[in-house]
Amino acid sequence: MAEVSRLDNASAERIGFVGIGNMGWPMAANLARAGFKLGVYDTDPDRAARFAAEFGAQAARTPADLGAMCDIVVTMLPTGAIVRRVLLGAENGGADGAADQALASALAPGALLIDMSSSDPLGTRELGAALRERGVALVDAPVSGGVPRARDGTLAIMLGADDPAEARRARPVLGAMGRDIFETGPLGSGHAMKALNNYVAAAGFAAASEALIAGKGFGLDPAVMIDIMNVSTGRNFSTESTIKSQVLTQDYASGFALALLAKDVGIAADLAQGLGLDLPLVETTSRIWFSARDAIGGEKDHTEAIRAWQETAREDG
Repeated sequence: MAEVSRLDNASAERIGFVGIGNMGWPMAANLARAGFKLGVYDTDPDRAARFAAEFGAQAARTPADLGAMCDIVVTMLPTGAIVRRVLLGAENGGADGAADQALASALAPGALLIDMSSSDPLGTRELGAALRERGVALVDAPVSGGVPRARDGTLAIMLGADDPAEARRARPVLGAMGRDIFETGPLGSGHAMKALNNYVAAAGFAAASEALIAGKGFGLDPAVMIDIMNVSTGRNFSTESTIKSQVLTQDYASGFALALLAKDVGIAADLAQGLGLDLPLVETTSRIWFSARDAIGGEKDHTEAIRAWQETAREDG
């Protein structure tokens, strides 16, 4: 019955998707497979055209063109600042930022925007207020699970909405991309939860990495260390997944960029600071991830951060 309901919604709503990247491509593909009438936009028009040809979607030339053809639009972009520029246009204009080409300029009143990016929660609230003046609703619905779960449609989704009716309207779209949808509270709460979750994940990866560096220096076998942690109290997502499959193999190909994880931890640190909270661990975790990004480059996979920390440890020693 749930599948029938989803397809009924698919026939009623025209969906737009902005950002056909590593995560966006499989997420949008699942929308197409669910039967939604889909339009896509990406700054790489060739990529958008390839997606449209493969999945029977319509590729838009500009964000405004996408807005004109859609009732609901999903954004999956690197930062909240980019989301705002796509939706409202850059203050100084430009080919990708002119107000008359901004997505929101072409949306009809009553449209719904679903930001699935990892954005700053306070910025999301400000963006929601600006869009509401245009008669457009915004919900935030960031995800956890990475590329593998984006492909199979089992992402965990954190949904923030000021109006329960807007959350209900978003659910059929989100249900095509995720398995677990958690309603976290008002607008911005999803983005806050995503940043805090990624902070915990980043802290776990950093702690396990430092343990491996110290253990190897003492003569321990990193593979044996991970096996022991995974049946002991040191077990976490990183020891079970990314360190075992990416670091020990030196593949470094989890699909999640170092700059993006550093950004997410930075959002968590900024949130704590903005709330007037003294939380030294989140501040330290943010600092070491930004240091790794600056040392080896933000385009590298986040699992390569251990290389930067190994070099720092040798230099300090």
